[in-house]
Amino acid sequence: MAHILTRKYGSGNTRHTAVIRIRRGTTVIYREAKTFAHRSAAITWARHREVQLEDEAQLTKAMQGVQEGAAEITVAALIRWYIDTFESISKWQRSKQTHLEFLERHPFSATVALRLNVSQLVNHIKARRADGAGPATVCNDLVWIGVVLRAAKSVKGLPVQPSIVQEARTACRELRLIAKARKRDRRFAPDERARLRDYFERRDRRAEIPMNDVLDFAIESTRRQAEICRLRWEDNDARTRTGLVRDAKHPFSKEGNHRRFKYTPEAWAIVQRQPRTSEFVFPYNAKSIGARVHSRMPRATDPGPALP
Repeated sequence: MAHILTRKYGSGNTRHTAVIRIRRGTTVIYREAKTFAHRSAAITWARHREVQLEDEAQLTKAMQGVQEGAAEITVAALIRWYIDTFESISKWQRSKQTHLEFLERHPFSATVALRLNVSQLVNHIKARRADGAGPATVCNDLVWIGVVLRAAKSVKGLPVQPSIVQEARTACRELRLIAKARKRDRRFAPDERARLRDYFERRDRRAEIPMNDVLDFAIESTRRQAEICRLRWEDNDARTRTGLVRDAKHPFSKEGNHRRFKYTPEAWAIVQRQPRTSEFVFPYNAKSIGARVHSRMPRATDPGPALP
């Protein structure tokens, strides 16, 4: 039986992917997916396609076609397949989605997946570093390429070589092209916080989001933008002055990773002065907050370092 995966993009468009799996016992011997703008079209295609694949001759032809087509499938095509297939199921975070889509658009991903080798991966990382990308950022390129190749091999049965990613990672580490992300110890410059507050004060008069409160709360609570926007009134405990971060960031298991934290007196005061117009303490879109934080500020003679 086919199932439909629905995904809503930041542009507001919604796409529906029909996924068909053919099993022999517990083993998936064939898988096919197709994306449509309308759910009804996805359902109709899936029903017709399932009927066709009930014919063993058609199923054999489809399976042979996959193997023949694999000879020319690009890295970009595999990334798109991976996104369409697993994004709705895995519910990964925005940073992973953004990085995968960046790689999908990158000229490197026009490489035929079955011909991908260690040298091409290392040269890609070297070129990215030359363009100004940091060692931790380009290390993530290898992480996500490896994830996609492993999925293509285990799910689609394609004869790709995920092991080349580990070889490339070892080579890049020895060449000092990649590294783990460094711990951040960024602090405000002497007048930077005052300039930010002045900037947001003027914007807050005509804006829906009280950015000064969000700014001060972020500093006091050390919470991420998305976590701030997920805080619920019902999760606050006035007796202990604690709150709950639902689905806190985690490298493997974000969903259900709820963590209780202690409010500082200043953070608690900020929360208490927010109007209770929603189930959320800060009922705003995290992307909108991020856009305001990173928007251009009026420059002084010495603008100071970039915003964190």
